[in-house]
Amino acid sequence: MCIKMPKNIKEERLRWVLPIFNKEIKLVDAIKVCPHSKRSLERWLSAYKKHSESGLEPKSTRPKTNPNETPIRIKERVIELRKDTKKCAKKISWDLEDEGIKLHYQTIQKIIKNEGLTKKYRIRKIKYKYVRALLTAGELVEIDIKYVPKTLNGRKYYQYTAIDCATRWRFMKVYDSPSNANSIKFLEELIKVAPFHIEAIKTDNAVCFTNRYVGYLKSSDPLDPRLHPLDLLCLELGIEHYLIDPGKPAQNGKVERSHREDQEKFYEMVSFNSFPELEYKIKLWNMYYNDLKHCSLNKKTPNQMVEELTN
Repeated sequence: MCIKMPKNIKEERLRWVLPIFNKEIKLVDAIKVCPHSKRSLERWLSAYKKHSESGLEPKSTRPKTNPNETPIRIKERVIELRKDTKKCAKKISWDLEDEGIKLHYQTIQKIIKNEGLTKKYRIRKIKYKYVRALLTAGELVEIDIKYVPKTLNGRKYYQYTAIDCATRWRFMKVYDSPSNANSIKFLEELIKVAPFHIEAIKTDNAVCFTNRYVGYLKSSDPLDPRLHPLDLLCLELGIEHYLIDPGKPAQNGKVERSHREDQEKFYEMVSFNSFPELEYKIKLWNMYYNDLKHCSLNKKTPNQMVEELTN
């Protein structure tokens, strides 16, 4: 027998097969000292005779078929929904339920991952222990601005977005600039169309929302600083105006997440060539969003949550 110690499975099998193949030892005698079974030696010897050393390479014992495997047609439908809508696994499972197909969302997630249709993010996971406070409709509305990626006739446009923290109901409007006047106009239009009473809003520290870091320093009386026009309107309407900490956009996370949804599912998929066309299509997109099932709402739509919390 070979004295050299094997480095891998192939060499280990070859170590026992070669002496038997070269008739240096009989199979019945090799079995007495071999730690492997007689059936294994016979199988290796047969594979060596048919395919030489390549026949001794270890092969996967994974079954080639699975009786519980998802049918190929359903897999194709999952992939089709993912590519067309870019929805998450839970939302795709809800869409399949509407089509009469029951498939667990974790199975859908595996199909999406195997097809390479998931995004990879480098996230440092921090575990927090906190109690989530239950909000009512209109108790807190997040407002933020997103620039429209495409210019129209050489001009830039900006999307104002307001999203209710409790119901995820959303309102959007496009303006030609992020100015104080447009911020006031947006809040007034929001109050008119909102299906609930707005008690408080939350924004970042942009100059079109506050002058905490600009106007306060220029005030002649530090104890009585010059208020921003939006703050004056909020005081007049009895609305609280909260500001997030500087450099902490995660504190406005709901509206920031909706902006990512706008980028991926609207601006990257819908074309428009004029401002009226943009206004019309973004209005349709907002109506679609408010009728979309949300994971955070446990399969409910924002419009359904508004009806539930206001009635």
